[in-house]
Amino acid sequence: MTCDKAAWHKSSYSGSSGSCVEVAEAEIVRVRDTQNKHLGHIEYTPGAWVAFLVGVCGGEL
Repeated sequence: MTCDKAAWHKSSYSGSSGSCVEVAEAEIVRVRDTQNKHLGHIEYTPGAWVAFLVGVCGGEL
């Protein structure tokens, strides 16, 4: 799946300010800055993405 066809969605923590992160979850998880899409995205394996989220939710990051 190309990035253009990925199903991007905003973070559930995004406010109405427009400053947010978008995620496209598939066989590779892609993360990008909504206001700077032209800069590209970061890719994670699903396992690495889950580990990142667990760390954030657990206060480790």
